[in-house]
Amino acid sequence: MSEHLIWDPLMIQRYNRSGPRYTSYPTAIEFTPASSDEDEIEALSHATDKPLSLYLHIPFCAHVCYYCGCNKIVTKDKDRAITYLDYLLREIDMKAAMVESNGSPKRRVVEQLHLGGGTPTFLSDEQLTKLVNHLTSRFTFSESESADYSIEIDPRELGPNTLKTLRDLGFNRVSFGVQDVNLTVQKAVNRVQPEEMIIDVMDNARALGFRSINIDLIYGLPFQTLESFTDTLDRIISMRPDRLSIFNYAHLPQRFMPQRRINDSDLPEAAEKLAIFGMAIQRLSAAGYHYVGMDHFALPDDELSSAQQQGKLHRNFQGYTTHGECDLIGLGVSSISQLGNMFAQNYTDLSQWQSAIDNDRLPTFKQRQANHDDNIRKHIIMGLLCHLKVSFADLDTRFEINSKEYLKDELHKLAGMEADGLIHIDEAALCITDAGRLMVRQTCMVFDAYRHGSDNKRFSQAI
Repeated sequence: MSEHLIWDPLMIQRYNRSGPRYTSYPTAIEFTPASSDEDEIEALSHATDKPLSLYLHIPFCAHVCYYCGCNKIVTKDKDRAITYLDYLLREIDMKAAMVESNGSPKRRVVEQLHLGGGTPTFLSDEQLTKLVNHLTSRFTFSESESADYSIEIDPRELGPNTLKTLRDLGFNRVSFGVQDVNLTVQKAVNRVQPEEMIIDVMDNARALGFRSINIDLIYGLPFQTLESFTDTLDRIISMRPDRLSIFNYAHLPQRFMPQRRINDSDLPEAAEKLAIFGMAIQRLSAAGYHYVGMDHFALPDDELSSAQQQGKLHRNFQGYTTHGECDLIGLGVSSISQLGNMFAQNYTDLSQWQSAIDNDRLPTFKQRQANHDDNIRKHIIMGLLCHLKVSFADLDTRFEINSKEYLKDELHKLAGMEADGLIHIDEAALCITDAGRLMVRQTCMVFDAYRHGSDNKRFSQAI
């Protein structure tokens, strides 16, 4: 895998339009309202020995971060977690029972667990213990060293023993939301957390033996400048996280109410925002980080880097992963399951989610059954995002098609990108070049049957 990224601001500006992040294909906006939970029940009960990945959504936050577009409930009332946890345990019981009844001779093993939000550590140490113990009583968890058990953490919302509790419960990966260490920026987005706090929680996580630490940063926030974010990034690099996610802030106040508290005039201009990301690539490369793709960086010995080098990298709703062969079961409000060709999303409204569980129904809100064409395009898109290459012979064999004929319109539309040196197409394969790695989403969009002529205002720009 080449580490040489070509930074060409003019080329990026030419192709930098809005589009999906492709944590799935079809993407979640293509899901349609579910008339019942029958399809999801059938998918959960389907006889297969595929391993499992569990995602649990904890929607509560004690503070509102103005940039945030996640499904969340802002409250300081910790009692709300009591009721939520009760319903979450009931949903776990329902879905675990369906998986158990699938007729397979072997119990399906959980290889990946992720708690996201919201703020998962809104739950107390005792509640987190109750939740994990309940999960382990209902599912069989892998004891392999390769198993990933991760949680997203707000450093401001940690009890004195929370990290130790999580480690004792088996969590081996943590992701800290930081976004920026500059105080002016922090105040502008209502997320003030001293740098010393971040250093302390990272040191504590390392001492407890978490094998991987990720830090999330966001560029394009109010009052950020090239100079200020360079300082932020240098400070973060000095902490040496195993992984870094540097997200492009998508200012969509028409969709996300908290963003209306951010003044457009306080945001960096497009040229400076582009320069910030270019600087980040340069700084991280110089510091020895491998560019995995999109907005993800990892140290060379990290599992994501190794998986990409070995052609074993995957992508799903949890982002880049080494466990993409798993069926994903979503638990909690708004969570999404991916079970074979079946996608199912829970109700995004808390009361509707609770009402379904009260009526002994799965809280299925939207769903989608991927068809043959979807699977072809998914294979192409994920291949480009993870491996920067798609083999025509592999497509022909895997899907029993003449791929060049099947994709002739798409390949024709890529002529401009090929002329600009962003991709290379020959008899054997479509490959992303060093110059095209930063624009890989744009290449993927050509193969997205649902994006042609659609409104892309719901999505962020690539950079």
